[in-house]
Amino acid sequence: MPDSFDWNDVKTLIAAAEAGSLSAAAANTGISQPTLGRKIDSLEASLGLKLFERGPQGMTLTDSGADMLAHAQHMQEAASRLSLAATGRAETLEGTVRITAPQVMSAHHLPAILTRLLDEEPGVEVELVATNDTENLLRREAEIAIRMFRPTQADLIAKKVTEMHLGLFAAKTYLAAHGEPTLETFADHRMVSYDRNPLIADWLRKYGIEPPSGFLCLRTDDQVVHWNMVVAGAGIGPNQIAVGEAEPLVSRILPNLDLPPLPVWLTVHEELRTSALIRRVYDFLAEALSDLS
Repeated sequence: MPDSFDWNDVKTLIAAAEAGSLSAAAANTGISQPTLGRKIDSLEASLGLKLFERGPQGMTLTDSGADMLAHAQHMQEAASRLSLAATGRAETLEGTVRITAPQVMSAHHLPAILTRLLDEEPGVEVELVATNDTENLLRREAEIAIRMFRPTQADLIAKKVTEMHLGLFAAKTYLAAHGEPTLETFADHRMVSYDRNPLIADWLRKYGIEPPSGFLCLRTDDQVVHWNMVVAGAGIGPNQIAVGEAEPLVSRILPNLDLPPLPVWLTVHEELRTSALIRRVYDFLAEALSDLS
């Protein structure tokens, strides 16, 4: 029979398996590589099993390790649900709420919104994760998510709170050098585009514009960098109208174009909706974000 084992050692198994190496797991967890190695050794000794084959290319799960990983992930999910249930029954308005939101939303809208929240609720602390990646609410990577699409994950409550209208913008320096574009001359200009996201190219094709070589001259999926490139004069780029019109260095172009709006969804795990703290922050965000339209 295996000896009793430490749950923290089990979490190390998950971290190492998902990262593929101790060095990557150390970077992801903030735990030193030697400590992670000792925890895995301890877990292997407790279970009486060899969980990993270690080699120059990293760590590979053994068959036993793969079996144990599946059980460990079930344990992690159960622990997350336990934590969610406990948080959901908390009645205090003090504590930390982790919010994830897209980069543009985080950089341009949430600073003022979260400042008002902190002024009204001095017992609340906020961790803001500015990312376009999907954070897992069930695994407590975030308590509340702001998304530009409707989440479909089970056990989530999603509410559409507003729509953000989009426009095309170019730096005044760019327009002075290249002239004001029309729909007919649009392909003669430069455009700052996204890289892996086909949104801009698909939108151009909707208007019968096949992007020529060199038109999508600079591509990045980092939305903050994308907008800074537009402001610097690299080319034409889209943004939320409220953000673009607040920037004095750019001008809106082709204002009659009908760009599809971005829906804004506020999402929370259903267990957390019963927490006084999470409910307060959720309701505050819902009202504040609805005002952005």
